[in-house]
Amino acid sequence: MLSVTSVFSFLNSSLLSSVLSQSPLLRLSHYLRTGPFALKTPLHSRNDTRSSQDSSKGQVFIVGAGPGDSELLTLKAFRLLQTADVVLFDALVSDEVLSLIPNGVAREYVGKRCKKHSASQADICHRIVDLALQGKLVVRLKGGDPALFARTSEEAVALEQAGISFAIVPGITAASGVSAYTGIPLTDRRCAQSVSFITAHFKDASQWPEMAPLAQNVLKQTVVVYMGLSRLQGLCNGLKQFGVPSDWPVAAIENATMPSQRIITGTLSSIGANVSHANLTGPTLLILGKVVEFRHSVDTILLHTKKHAATI
Repeated sequence: MLSVTSVFSFLNSSLLSSVLSQSPLLRLSHYLRTGPFALKTPLHSRNDTRSSQDSSKGQVFIVGAGPGDSELLTLKAFRLLQTADVVLFDALVSDEVLSLIPNGVAREYVGKRCKKHSASQADICHRIVDLALQGKLVVRLKGGDPALFARTSEEAVALEQAGISFAIVPGITAASGVSAYTGIPLTDRRCAQSVSFITAHFKDASQWPEMAPLAQNVLKQTVVVYMGLSRLQGLCNGLKQFGVPSDWPVAAIENATMPSQRIITGTLSSIGANVSHANLTGPTLLILGKVVEFRHSVDTILLHTKKHAATI
């Protein structure tokens, strides 16, 4: 247990002075390795008595990389990237986050975008298990939060069946990042006291949520659609068919939380043309609901000003 005295002693030490003289990322890395919050033993210690699994096997961490901005990565996720033997990463993990992986750590791309799969899910599960059986510390890095639309359960089942120790590290999901970086609230007592997250991608490409209940949800609350760009027009047409007014507010956000973020707004009738005119091609999140009309004027320049890292 850390004492208040030990923390203040560190803050006044020459070690902290040397850390502050380095670049922000080096400062953070050094701080996590040597400061009062550093692990006393390596994360992948084979003598970890908390694990009842075969010590000859490796460990797997399924880690959320957040929505894009590398400074939204959790400290636990950052620390795991520094100690991993290999990182298997998805298409939605930003280059900013990937730049935090040390040069000596192996990387494997296993991304899946619409109609562009580098590997099947079965192959990914097999690869994770294979690396762990080699005794590796594996970080399975997923965009956003592993609990949402990330096929984490399938990978967890594969690890359980192989008897491999694993843990899940949460990340900031895209909807939360979008809300903060656009100023569009997810809930507002004036118009939406609840929010639903849905995905536009299904195992069977012909599937789609039943439009009647979805339309009722859209009228009562905020609905956030993940991976919905390619099915935007069909979604809008279906909602109008089941009673949602054609002037219902919609926002499409590309490259959320990144300097290249773009926000396109419109209605069910106009958003398709607006998005087409803007030529959105990056990962895009859709927000449907009256909350779009209550967007706040957040200053994203403040969010991308790295000078604040000097206080770490």
